[in-house]
Formats: sequence, C-alpha cells, structure tokens
Amino acid sequence: MEQKSKEWQLLEKAVLASVTEQRRARRWRIFFVVLFFVYLFSILGIVTQNADMAAVAKTSEHTAVVRIQGPIMEQEPASANAIATGLRAAFKEPNAKAIILAINSPGGSPVQAGYAYDEIMRLRKLHPEKKVYAVISDLGASAAYYIASAADEIYADKASLVGSIGVISAGFGFVGTIDKLGVERRVITSGKNKAFMDPFEPLKPSDEKFWRDSLDLIHQQFITAVKTGRSDRLKETDDMFSGLIWPGETALELGLVDGLGSAGYVARDIVGAKDTVDYTVSRDPIERLIRQLGASAGAAVYQQLQMSDTAPAIR
Repeated sequence: MEQKSKEWQLLEKAVLASVTEQRRARRWRIFFVVLFFVYLFSILGIVTQNADMAAVAKTSEHTAVVRIQGPIMEQEPASANAIATGLRAAFKEPNAKAIILAINSPGGSPVQAGYAYDEIMRLRKLHPEKKVYAVISDLGASAAYYIASAADEIYADKASLVGSIGVISAGFGFVGTIDKLGVERRVITSGKNKAFMDPFEPLKPSDEKFWRDSLDLIHQQFITAVKTGRSDRLKETDDMFSGLIWPGETALELGLVDGLGSAGYVARDIVGAKDTVDYTVSRDPIERLIRQLGASAGAAVYQQLQMSDTAPAIR
C-alpha cells in the first residue's frame, strides 16, 4: 500500500511538472506571437507612412527614381515589366522633373534588357522634355549597362564597375559520369537536333558552332544598342566590346559614362530637384513584406517557388 502511495506521488509530481512545462512553453509561444504581430504592424505602419510621404512628395517638383537592383530576369524584381511600369508612371507624373535609373546589377537576360531598353527609348521620344539619367552605384554590368545605355546620360562612382559588354552561356559536361555510376541513359528523339548539346555526350563541333553563332548575334545586338544610345560619346577601343569591365573613372575616359556622382548628386546638381520619389514597382506585395521582415529563409523559399528558364545571359 505504501509502495503504491509513493508511485502515485511520483506520478503526480511528473504530471505537475509536465503541466508546468506546458504552461511555460505556452507563455513563450504567446509572447513570440505577440512580438511578431507588434513587429508586423510596425513594418506595415512604416510602409504606409512611406507611401503617404511619397504621395505628399508627388504634389511638388521632384526627381523620380526607378531602381534596377539584382539580376535582370523575368521572375526577379528587376524584370522588364517592373522597370517599364515604374518608368511609365514617372513619365506620366507632371511633377517629376526627370528620372533616375538607380542601377546596381550584375546583368541578366538579354531579352529583358532589350525590352527595357526599347521602352526607355520609346518613352524618351514621347516625352523629350523629361530626361532619363542612369546612375550606377556598385555595379552596372552587362544587361544592366545595356539598359543604362538607353538613358540620356550615365553617371557612376569612380570605383563603380561598369561595362561587361558581352554574352555568356555556360554549362557542364558529364561525359562518362553515368557509366561510372552504372546508370543506363535512354534518349529517344524525333528531330536530329532535339538532343542539342546533350551534357552527357561529347560536344559536337556543329552544335558548338551553331550556339556560338547565336551568341555572336545577341552580342552584336547588344553592341548596336550601346552604340545607338551612346552615339559619338564612345571612345572605342579593341577591348570595349570584349566583355571587360572597368572602374567608373576609366569608364568616363572611354565614354561609357558621362560623369561621376551619386543619385543624390544627379538629383540635386544636375536635375535641380533634390527631393526624390521612388517609382520602383514591387512585383509581389507578399514577397515585399517577406523581404522587409528580414525573413531571408522565407524569401529563399519564395524564390524556389518561382519558375525560371535556363537561357543565355548578358554578363
């Protein structure tokens, strides 16, 4: 009897300890949930405040800013559609004295760059009174420079990296790999080139020539766009269109940029309207909120959910 009493006492203590632990865990969960929502509403408040401030700023003369940051791809924030939407809004706004393309990008899709370039040229023709200034911060390379060359003028810092006028398509060859793993690969095609540049087969000279010719054509389109946009300001060298990249100071000597300075400098001293309003379009409000919350893991998951295609890149 006494033994059973001790067992019940031990059981009672264990149950009480478990209940206490559950209560403690519940309190912490409630605390973190409350903290999360406080943080969430704070961020929403800041976003709303910024939107209100931007709305107020639009009522007076200002310099419009459209940001081109990160990879220039259809599924990225710096897509041609996002850039064009921001530009149209800026050109349409009568109080926007000029437009700054704030660029910090390594490049990306030649298709997206071409779309954005053509739209800038079209809008400039429709609104000749409103100038477009491309301002490169850390990096304005490849497809980013492709787009920048459509602007009336380009500015950069003396240490910015500018240029990389070239096209690249990279991959890997796994010839013999699956044999070593004991894997039998079965490929059936209809059309002799359907297995074009198969990574598990040796690279055919005919495939390489076809792809190189295609890249050369895209490269020539890039060169033509830059020459059209920059006109006689370019001081061409043998290496200018080779894919090399230059510091801003050298880019100025080559005529790839028109001056050295930041976006603030351009707005204040070149445009003459120091107040700026950001017209950059956020492609997805959910993604924007995730990024503002600093949830890098969430942003990574979000990106994985987006479908993207492998294609030549201007880099």
